[in-house]
Amino acid sequence: MQQRQDYVLRMVEERRVRLVRLWFTDVVGQLKSVAISPVELESAFEEGVQFDGSAIDGFSRVQESDVLARPDPNSFQLMGADDDEITARIFCDIANLDGTPFEGDPRQVLRRNLAAAADAGFEFMCAPEVEFFYLAAPEPGAAPSPLDQASYFDLTVVDENSHIRRRTIQRLEATGIPVEYSFHEDAPSQHEIDLRYSDALAMADNVMALRMIVREVAMASGVHATFMPKPMEGVQGSGMHTHLSLWSADANAFHDPDVPDGLSEVARSFIAGVLAHAPELTAVTNQLVNSYKRLVAGFEAPVNISWAHNDRSALVRVPVPKRGKEREGTRVEYRALDPACNPYLAFSVLLAAGLKGIAEGYELGPESTAVLSQEAERPGTPGLLPANLAEALDQMERSELVRSALGEHIFEWFLRNKRAEWSAYRTHVSTFELDRYLRAW
Repeated sequence: MQQRQDYVLRMVEERRVRLVRLWFTDVVGQLKSVAISPVELESAFEEGVQFDGSAIDGFSRVQESDVLARPDPNSFQLMGADDDEITARIFCDIANLDGTPFEGDPRQVLRRNLAAAADAGFEFMCAPEVEFFYLAAPEPGAAPSPLDQASYFDLTVVDENSHIRRRTIQRLEATGIPVEYSFHEDAPSQHEIDLRYSDALAMADNVMALRMIVREVAMASGVHATFMPKPMEGVQGSGMHTHLSLWSADANAFHDPDVPDGLSEVARSFIAGVLAHAPELTAVTNQLVNSYKRLVAGFEAPVNISWAHNDRSALVRVPVPKRGKEREGTRVEYRALDPACNPYLAFSVLLAAGLKGIAEGYELGPESTAVLSQEAERPGTPGLLPANLAEALDQMERSELVRSALGEHIFEWFLRNKRAEWSAYRTHVSTFELDRYLRAW
């Protein structure tokens, strides 16, 4: 770690970095930042930067408010700026004043779950496909306004959004975030950026950075980018399908060359664990009231708790690896996640469920072969995902697995915060109700 700190300090000096931004997230996944001058960085590494945690959602109480932001030198990246001044960002772990991990810090939660995986002999790898919309700058009370009518993989000469996406990818690559694919998605103004797989902690950092960079580049072009799961009715919502695999001793533990589909017993038990606990996880992977407007049948979003090789309506899909790449490419894809989740918490609960499946030898049920758009429960499957946030919170509240994965502090705060969100939604009178009932009743 000292060697990495020395490297970061040397880079900051040699590249004449003007400002270092220390990043972390609150419990729901909003990015927070404090900027320090380069001369303060060495002290920040040694002592941390003290701040008032009671002002951050889900952090500490007023009477025990102060916490430390400790920069993780492994997350250091240089960042460009419009005025050509070089800045840098470093993600932080949040600690108590005595140096112990702060239990309200989502990044520390993921670190703890990754340590449990390491104790079991595994490293957890992730590769998310992040979907989002470019829209006209929003007006209060007005419906979202898409900027194009293109569809899946479309490329047109008048599509200014593609240029914005290209500039975004250039920024991501310059910031050290490798992009595997990007393209126009199904719905008007909907786009997707797929990140190259990495370990889960680095990937959660990258998702947070991606959301910031997508918004910054869009804003510079006078456009609004949103990761809201379902901003427009009648078209696809935005998901964050995430490819998952476990590695052991530099080998893919999900791959078994001696079985027809290449899935090892580790992979099968992992999938079984995720499926068995999916209803309990959903409040974390889909944390907004709006998330459940996406999780309906007919839009390639999962409803049934099922698995399949090619059926994109299944909750867990097993993609076919490229020929000759089976050893590296065997993985599973969890399709319920949406891009408004807190990635540190979402990756934590998925990993905890999969590890439980492995540790307790869960058996994987039969592959789903049902019709793509079917909403009803499929025979032989564990049932349906929660239909709304209230159902998801009820399932979460009964879950010892989620309580253990998140820790008592975040588990209790998350439930309180999201119960309040549901209560506010339940008493809201929507445009749908006014249009449908006001004149008729």
